[in-house]
Amino acid sequence: MGYHRAMPETPARAVHPDHGSFRHSYSKDKAQLVRRLSRIEGQVRGIARMIEREEYCVDILQQTAALRAAVDAVSILILEDHVQGCVRTAAERGEADKYVDEVVDVVRRTLGRPVRGTKAAG
Repeated sequence: MGYHRAMPETPARAVHPDHGSFRHSYSKDKAQLVRRLSRIEGQVRGIARMIEREEYCVDILQQTAALRAAVDAVSILILEDHVQGCVRTAAERGEADKYVDEVVDVVRRTLGRPVRGTKAAG
């Protein structure tokens, strides 16, 4: 478990379709997202305390797995809202391709796969 996979850097302002014309789809879940993120903050602090107390490695690894699952759940919720809101609205306006490509690219980066159009090693 000694390897660390860093998330690829995201440009400060990636090329996005015109987001200004949409209400962010996750707005309806904003309170739930904030609650989940607060719990995640608590999980991180708990893991830090476990390390400070030099608790058993496997127990810490179980907590990091739970943390990863919690972060993934937040990401899925935002992704679902984006597809059901922003992408659907873009499709109705005939602009779906830009949004679909953006979603596919971010999912590929999240999974550690190269973004289309870039050279992959191997």
